[in-house]
Amino acid sequence: MKKRYALLAAGLMSLVGNAFAAPASSDAIPDIPFTRFQLPNGLTVVVHEDHKAPVVAVSIWYHVGSADEPAGKTGFAHLFEHLMFSGSENRKGTYFQPFELAGATDMNGTTWFDRTNYFETVPTTALDMALWMESDRMGHLLGAIGQKELDTQRGVVQNEKRQGENRPYGRVDENILVNTYPANHPYHHDTIGSMADLDAASLADVKKWFHDYYGAANTTLVLAGDITVAEAKAKAEKYFGDIPAGPPVPRQQAWITPLQTSTRGTQHDQVAQTRILRTWVVPQLGTDDAIQLDLATTVLGGGKTSRLYQRLVYQDKLADDVSMGISPFALASQVQLSVDVRNGVDPAKVEAAIADVWRDYLAKGPTDDELARAKVVNRAGFVRGLEKVGGSGKAAILAEGQVYRNDPAAYKKDLARAQAATVGSVLAASKTWLAKGDYTLTVLPAAPGFDPAAEDKAVKGLGPSDHRPDAVMPKPADYTVAKSTVDRSKGVPSVDTFPDLVFPKLQRGKLKNGIEVILAERHTVPITQVQLLFDAGYAADQGRKLGTASFTSTLLEESTTSLDSVEVARRKERLGAFVSANCTLDTCGVGLNALNEQLTPSLELFADIVRNPAFKADDIERIRGQWLAGIAQEKTEPTGLALRSLPPLLYGKDHAYGIPFTGSGTESAIKSLKAADLVAFQRDYLRPDNLRILVAGDTTLEAILPRLDAVFGDWTPPATPVPKKNIGQVAVQPKPRVFLINRTDAPQSLILAGLLAPSTKAPNALDLGIANGAFGGTFTSRLNMNLREEKRWAYGAGSMLSDAKGQRPMLFYAPVQTDKTAESAAEILKESKDVIGTKPLTDDEIAKIRAQRVRALPGSYETTSAVLSALSGIVIYDRPDDYVQTLKSRIEGVDRKDAEAALSAVIRPDAMTWVIVGDLRKIEAPVRALNLGEVHVIDADGNPAKPVKAPAGSKAAAKHTPSTPAAGE
Repeated sequence: MKKRYALLAAGLMSLVGNAFAAPASSDAIPDIPFTRFQLPNGLTVVVHEDHKAPVVAVSIWYHVGSADEPAGKTGFAHLFEHLMFSGSENRKGTYFQPFELAGATDMNGTTWFDRTNYFETVPTTALDMALWMESDRMGHLLGAIGQKELDTQRGVVQNEKRQGENRPYGRVDENILVNTYPANHPYHHDTIGSMADLDAASLADVKKWFHDYYGAANTTLVLAGDITVAEAKAKAEKYFGDIPAGPPVPRQQAWITPLQTSTRGTQHDQVAQTRILRTWVVPQLGTDDAIQLDLATTVLGGGKTSRLYQRLVYQDKLADDVSMGISPFALASQVQLSVDVRNGVDPAKVEAAIADVWRDYLAKGPTDDELARAKVVNRAGFVRGLEKVGGSGKAAILAEGQVYRNDPAAYKKDLARAQAATVGSVLAASKTWLAKGDYTLTVLPAAPGFDPAAEDKAVKGLGPSDHRPDAVMPKPADYTVAKSTVDRSKGVPSVDTFPDLVFPKLQRGKLKNGIEVILAERHTVPITQVQLLFDAGYAADQGRKLGTASFTSTLLEESTTSLDSVEVARRKERLGAFVSANCTLDTCGVGLNALNEQLTPSLELFADIVRNPAFKADDIERIRGQWLAGIAQEKTEPTGLALRSLPPLLYGKDHAYGIPFTGSGTESAIKSLKAADLVAFQRDYLRPDNLRILVAGDTTLEAILPRLDAVFGDWTPPATPVPKKNIGQVAVQPKPRVFLINRTDAPQSLILAGLLAPSTKAPNALDLGIANGAFGGTFTSRLNMNLREEKRWAYGAGSMLSDAKGQRPMLFYAPVQTDKTAESAAEILKESKDVIGTKPLTDDEIAKIRAQRVRALPGSYETTSAVLSALSGIVIYDRPDDYVQTLKSRIEGVDRKDAEAALSAVIRPDAMTWVIVGDLRKIEAPVRALNLGEVHVIDADGNPAKPVKAPAGSKAAAKHTPSTPAAGE
C-alpha cells in the first residue's frame, strides 16, 4: 500500500516518445493522442498510434474487481482471472502458448479492487492472433472450464496466497483493510481472499461471474502502438462484434469512511525489526484532494529529503527507513506511512517524533521549495515513462481513465491540478484528511512458537455502517450484436511473418584522458542515460570484507566533499535527475538518468558524486545501521535466506563468487567497515582506467563527448595498478547435498537447488539459454507446468541462469506448499533426470523457445533502459557491436542437438546442491526419506543448527544430527 498516486507515479506514467506532442518546457503536459469509439454491443475501444516500434499493446479492462464480490465469495475475482488463462472453447490448453510462439512481451493479467485487466504486447503481425485469443475467452469461455480447471487454479491461487504471506510483513494488508473500512465496505477484504472462500468456489459461481460481469458493455479494449484507427476499428468489429453486451452492471459509488478516532493494532511476524504502519482513508482517485495529498505525502515521507525521513533517520536516528504515499482507488483511497524502527529503539519514541513533525506540518504546510521539488519529481517520473506502450504504460493510462472516469485523457486533468497546487491547497487537504483518525498497526518480531493463524483469527475489525451508498445502474442502452465473420473452428490465426528488429548502431569515441565512450542513439523522449561501468562487482570483495563493493557504491550516493547527502538529494530533485549506484557479480555501475533540458548541471552533479565521495562518518554509520537491518531482513525472508546460503555452498567460501548473492555481505564484515576500506576500494576499482562510459538516449556523439569531457576528461588514475580478480574454476560436486534451514510456522517451503554452468561468455551460451527456456525458463516450461498447472503445489516454479564472467549458477526455484515439499523436490529431481535421460527436449520444445526469442526481439528494445542494458551486456561479455542485430540468425541456428548437449553438460542430478527453507518440524523427515543426498541442517549464517523439535505426536519427527556443511570444491 506504499504506492504513489497512480496517475503521477513513474511506473504508471508510461507514455510514448513519438506521441509526446507537448513542447519541451518544464510546464508542458504531455499528450497521448487517442481515438475512442464504441461497438454496437457496448464494447469501448480506445486507440493510440505510436509507430516507433513494430508492436501493438493489447489491454483489456473488465470493470469488475474484488470490491464486487458478495459475502462468502472473497478472492473470486482473482480466481476467475486465473481461469481466463485455462483455455477457451475454441482453443483448449494453456492460454500462453500461442503468445510465446509469437514473441509476446509484457503479458499478464491482474486483479484489483475495481477492475480485472489482461494485457500483452505483440509484434504487429501477431495482432490478429492476440485479438482472436482475447475475444475467444471473452465470448467462448465456459465450455472449456470444468472441475479440473477450477481445482487447478484454486490450488495455484492458494499457493499464491501462501507465498505472499510467507514474506516478511506479508499479512499486514488484510489486517489494515478490516480495521480501516467498515465490514460492509467493498474494500473491507483483500483481493486474494480467504482460504475458506476459495475452497467453497464452485462451477456455478464461475458461470454466474462470467455471465454477470464479462459482457462487452462492461469492457474497455485499448490498442496502442503500430496500428491505425481504421485497422483497429475493423479488427475490433471482426473479433468482438458478435459478443453479447451482458446484463447491466450496477456501479458502486464512492464511499469515503475516514476513522473518527485513532485506533491501534498489533501483529507479530517472522521479521527482523519492528514496523509501524499508519493508514488514513481519504478521497478516491481523480479528486482534487487526492492530487493534493499525493504532493503532501511526497513532502512528508517521499524520500531522503522528506520531513519524516530527515527527523527519524537523520536527526533522531530512530528509524532505518521511512516512506509515505497514497494508493488511489475508485471508491476511496488510502494514505499510508511506513516506518522501520531501528533495533533497540522504543516504538513510542518514534511515534512521539512523528507526532511532532505532524503538528509542525499541519500548522505551516510545505515550504515553497518542498512543493516545487515534489512537482519536479512527479513530472520527471512522468517524462521517463514516455516510451512504453504496453504493460503498465500508455495503454494502461488510457484504460484507467476510461474505466474509472469515462475519459482516457483524465491524466491531463490530474497533472494540471498537481502543477497548479499551492502551499495553501496542499495544506488545506492535509488538514481535512490527515488530521482525522487513523489506524496504526505495529508489526513486532514474533517469539518462538507463535501461531499466526490464531492471531489473525482473533482480529475483529470494524463493524458495518449504515451509510453505504446504493449502487447505481447504468442508463438503459439498446445494444446489438453483429453476425460473426470469424470461423472459429479453424482455430487460432497463424502468425507467419514477423517484423524486423530495429536497434541503433553503436558509436564509439574517447575522452581526452582515454576513457572510452559507447553510444546508442535513441531519439524518442528528451532523456539521456549515462552509465559508468567499472570492472569490479561482488567478486572484487575477495580478500576484503564481504559487502565492501556494494557498501562503497551505496556511499557514493551520499555526501561529496562539497555537498552533504541531503543537499545532493535536493539537487537531484530540483534537476529531475536520477542517480543510482549498484554492483553485480562482476561489475559496479553508477547511472544517471537526466532530462535533456537539465543535462549539463545533471552531469556536473553526477561527476561530483562519482569522483568526490566524502565517506563521512555520519553517512557511514547511518547506512551501516540500514545495511545491518537489511541483512537481518534477508535472513527472515525465504528467498533472501536461500540466496545468502547457496552460493558459498556451490562455489566454496574461498571463491570470488562464494558469497551471498544479495551482495550485502555479512554482519561482522559490515560492522567492521571503516572509511579507509571504502577509500581503498574506490582507489582500486572506481577509477578512470577501469571504466567505460555507456550512453543511450536523445543525444549524438558530437553532442555528448564535449559534455562528458568537461566533467570526466581531467580525471586521472592513481599510480597503483587495478587489482586482478581471481575467478577460479570450481570442480563438479562429487555427490548431491541437501541443506535445510528452519523457518517455523512458514506457510510454504522454498526449494532452491543449484548447479554450475559455463560462463555467459561461453560459445554455447545461447544453446544453453534456449534449452533452459524449454526446461524451466518460461511459463509453459516443463518445471512450471508440472508443479503449477499439473500438481497445483506452487504458484510458479522454474530454472534460471544468472549472468557471470566465470562459471554461472543454474538455479532451480520452487516455493511450494509445506505438505508437498518432499514431493516437489522429488519432481524437480525427476524432471532433471528425465531431461538428460529418457525424455530429452524435443524438436518442438526447442523450436518454440527459438521462435519466442526471435519474435520477441522487436518488442524487447522499446525503451532506452532496455537499449542501455543490451549495451552493457555487449561491453561486459566482450560481444561484437552488432550482437543484437545478429541475434536473430544466431538463435535460429541453434538446433535441438546443440541445446540438448549444452543442457546435459550442466544438469547433473548427482551433483546438485539443495537449499530448502521451511518448517523443519513438518518437512525434515519427508525430505530425509527422499535420500536426495547427505542432509545438513544449517542456520541463517550457514553454520550447523540446533535440532528442531517436531510437534508432539507428529509423524514428521526425525533423528537430526547437526553436521558441518562441506564447502564447494
